[in-house]
Amino acid sequence: MELVTDPADLDKMRDACQTAAGILDYLVPFVKPGVTTGEIDRICKEYILDVLKVKTATAGYAPPGYPPYPGYICTSVNHVVCHGIPGDKALKNGDSINLDVTIIKDGWFGDTSRMYTVGEQSILSRRLIDTTFECMWKGIQQVRPGATLGDIGHAIQKHGEAQGFSIVREYCGHGVGRRFHQDPQVLHYGKPGTGITLVPGMIFTIEPMVNAGRKDIRNLADGWTVVTRDHSLSAQWEHTVLVTETGYEVLTLSPGVQAPPAFITEPLAIPAA
Repeated sequence: MELVTDPADLDKMRDACQTAAGILDYLVPFVKPGVTTGEIDRICKEYILDVLKVKTATAGYAPPGYPPYPGYICTSVNHVVCHGIPGDKALKNGDSINLDVTIIKDGWFGDTSRMYTVGEQSILSRRLIDTTFECMWKGIQQVRPGATLGDIGHAIQKHGEAQGFSIVREYCGHGVGRRFHQDPQVLHYGKPGTGITLVPGMIFTIEPMVNAGRKDIRNLADGWTVVTRDHSLSAQWEHTVLVTETGYEVLTLSPGVQAPPAFITEPLAIPAA
């Protein structure tokens, strides 16, 4: 487990994370009816390589047992839980989509995702998206030295299930820094007071995947795409978080980031536009 406490290293990690979040800001006007997920990926690729001049962490990424991921962004539409591959699917009114981006800047990985809505949403879709956002922040709210990973998971699970939704078990948050995925694994369910105790310098993602129906999922034949087994809607939000001496710092903030829920009273250092 990598602890990052050097101020210069923390500044590099902040920069990588804010750069990733800025990509999600940039993509907002392109998410509309008629655009394909492949077109969003092309726009993302050009912005990452030609404008920002940073590296992608996803295109060609091939952990053991997986084929190389082909996209510069993950595009997970409606019942796709995560890792949706960009392609010729055109977005239509009423769709919801998670865009998940990870870049490498000066050797540091910035990882974040958001939900986007295409036109008018059903009441269920809106409620699921909002609840998942609240779940992420309920988890973030637990982060401080002396707390445990189980505290994070419990807060997420309790809030999501109280709204009648289910929490995906097979995928979790993860340590991130000079490597894409590392310890600790941050489960989005659990019991308070269990698991690893948090200490300053830990950096990890909190990225709950919440289903409108049952928690069960299945993997498609492409080796990457994960969908709900019952075809119910799924939603996900992701921030990268640093454990500080007194609490937490959300690293993946940007001028266009959605403001946290009202129950978050701690001031956030959101970068200026």
